[in-house]
Amino acid sequence: MGAGHLTDQAHSTASAADSAIRVLLADDEQMIRHGVRLILKHADGIDVVGEAANGAEAVRLAAEQRPDVVLLDIRMPVLDGLAAIERLRVLDPAPQVVMLTTFGDEENVLRALGAGATGFLLKDEGPQELISAVRAAAAGDAVLSPGVTGTVIQRMLRGGAAGVRAAAPDQRLARLTAREREVLAMLGEGLSNLDIGKRLGIGVGTVKTHVRSILDKTGSDSRVQAALLAHQAGLTG
Repeated sequence: MGAGHLTDQAHSTASAADSAIRVLLADDEQMIRHGVRLILKHADGIDVVGEAANGAEAVRLAAEQRPDVVLLDIRMPVLDGLAAIERLRVLDPAPQVVMLTTFGDEENVLRALGAGATGFLLKDEGPQELISAVRAAAAGDAVLSPGVTGTVIQRMLRGGAAGVRAAAPDQRLARLTAREREVLAMLGEGLSNLDIGKRLGIGVGTVKTHVRSILDKTGSDSRVQAALLAHQAGLTG
């Protein structure tokens, strides 16, 4: 094997490392951090660049390591996750923050999202959901666990759904295919792409294509807005 080939291979490896999504884990339970690291270690294009046991340490490491995504627990010593979000969001560049927690009550969800968290993921989600959440957050997309989606929707409905498109639900659904209406209804139930695929007997990639089409055709900015539309249109029963 020639030296030139070795150099090309080294450049390729370095390029792949540079393009990987850089993730920082913050949780006061070492076993949780270990489990999450193992999951992300086997995902292509994701690199765990640090671990923190409290919010203050997470902020310090984020300033040093410049992660793209921070997976942040809520209840931690020294500085809790909700307080840490505000400090993380003022970093330059600011990482995307996804809350990874067992506490999905309405107050925590809304406080986290209000503080600038990109998403909210419950710890009982599966490995693929975790990996997908990291990739979505890195792309700037909102990430919400199915159960959390329901919480946000109910709050938005009670609050008049501020920020949602004013067009009537029937008009916004007019361009959808029958299959897209099925997928939209399941978004309204708070199902993940994986769960939607299992229910319909289709692949996750196909579900993602349907979701992108639904967002585009209905003028929805996120899955949460699309889910809210499903409720407004009476698709969720």
